[in-house]
Amino acid sequence: MSDFLIRPVVPEDYAQWLPLWLAYNAFYGRSGATALPDIVTETAWARFLDPVEPMSALVAIKDGMIAGLAHYLFHRSTSAIEMSCYMQDLYTLEAYRGQGIACSLIEAVYEAARQAGISRVYWHTHETNRTAQKLYDKIAQRSGFIVYRKVL
Repeated sequence: MSDFLIRPVVPEDYAQWLPLWLAYNAFYGRSGATALPDIVTETAWARFLDPVEPMSALVAIKDGMIAGLAHYLFHRSTSAIEMSCYMQDLYTLEAYRGQGIACSLIEAVYEAARQAGISRVYWHTHETNRTAQKLYDKIAQRSGFIVYRKVL
């Protein structure tokens, strides 16, 4: 039995969630001059708590603290009738890595998708994030797709 709890965020989690969110963004180069505007963070948080929004957030609680987070959203697709689930963010504090928290957060996203009648969960990671890829290669299949984007 694990010694941590996975659950949806509640409003009172914000003060503990925010440092993880900022650390996650810093990991991907979004800090300092390239940090997300505060309004983006505030809007994402509000969406997580809005039951009408298709965005959700889970946290892993260990020793009374938030040790990890996962954000996901449900969306339509042109290649399937049923909705898909995109896990957009996954992060565990460094001190808690290697304890099964990330895997448990992913499993909780899988379960949320199942409960919503969704049979496809996917996510991206940076090509240099080898640590995460070691876990992902054990619990999912690589799609083979390369992501392109252009900011307009």
